[in-house]
Amino acid sequence: MPVGIVTGASRGLGLALGRALIAQGWRLVVDARGSDELEHVWAGTGAVTVAGDIADAQHRLALIEAAGDQIDLLVNNASVLGPSPLPPLAEYPVDELRRVYEINVAGPLALVQLALPRLTAGARIVNLTSDAAVEAYEGWGGYGSSKAALEQLTSILAAEHPELRVYAVDPGDMRTQMHQDAFPGEDISDRPLPEESVPGFLELIAGDLPSGRYKARELVRVEA
Repeated sequence: MPVGIVTGASRGLGLALGRALIAQGWRLVVDARGSDELEHVWAGTGAVTVAGDIADAQHRLALIEAAGDQIDLLVNNASVLGPSPLPPLAEYPVDELRRVYEINVAGPLALVQLALPRLTAGARIVNLTSDAAVEAYEGWGGYGSSKAALEQLTSILAAEHPELRVYAVDPGDMRTQMHQDAFPGEDISDRPLPEESVPGFLELIAGDLPSGRYKARELVRVEA
């Protein structure tokens, strides 16, 4: 039975992807900051739940220990948007920027560092990114630049570990709480549900596409 870790798995894409992997026979370790919600949504699935913040070193170690000695998949999905409403960079609180980078960049890298000795040959590292990493949207300086940094780390990890598949994946706009927080008071019901991005992730996890940056929903269209 393949073993994976999916962070940020109490709602949104992390929950949808995790459920799809469980249905395909994966043993999963999942996390989120809120323990009650995490336990509720994963009750009865067989997933190992470890509540905590990916920015916390002890929590990262607990995730790795729960996964065991051989890990086939690490999905760095947990992240934070930053202040809402989204402020321009001229007004962006620097302490908040540090927090965004700690969770969106340093935390995922630190988790990868712990996982590397246990990753099996051909294991997948999947880092969640965004079009805000490559496009200059007003107000998205904190989140977007953190994802740009994560993308560069992903590319370098791929170069340094050719025995693995290392992906930066843009899921596209989704109807999630984070997306709602980015547009407070707006109706985002026209955005696709996270489940519509899941098939593209499964293609990367089960297939043999080379390391790189991908858009999840474009992968689905290519395979259709």
